Amino acid sequence: MTPETLHEAIGCTAERAENWAQPITEAMEEYEINTPERQAAFLAQIGHESGRLKYVREIWGPTEAQKRYEGRQDLGNTQPGDGKRFMGRGLIQVTGRANYTSVGAALGLDDILDHPEDLEKPEHAARSAGWFWKTHGLNELADAGDFIRITRRINGGVNGLAERQALLQTATEALA
Repeated sequence: MTPETLHEAIGCTAERAENWAQPITEAMEEYEINTPERQAAFLAQIGHESGRLKYVREIWGPTEAQKRYEGRQDLGNTQPGDGKRFMGRGLIQVTGRANYTSVGAALGLDDILDHPEDLEKPEHAARSAGWFWKTHGLNELADAGDFIRITRRINGGVNGLAERQALLQTATEALA
């Protein structure tokens, strides 16, 4: 994918498109996001999740929801400070010690628990999003055109659905 196509697909700045086109393209190749439907859905979701490639780290308040990360067993946050330490990072926000452990093993990032900020680097942010996409069955949902279920698997609900759907439309057009 060219930077120009990425810029058109998600409406990010030309500079961001230039920085992100290669890592995103490589992640899509690695994780079989290799049809126009899969690519458009992926671009729409990462476009929304990252604020059009502006954020690779969760904006930390902490909000009331973020305060509840602390001690959450389902996220593997078992050590004091894990909630903030393992905040959402990457183009699809990987959150929690358990998810960092999984993505670190999958991507060969052996020291991810010591350096969680590594998921903010473009190659790791893009690959972690591709890993999440594939391991959560999102290629198959994109093939079926089930964008709402994709959104629910990423977000746990349908937060930002209107923007995600608008991005799906622009990504589909840019990839045509």
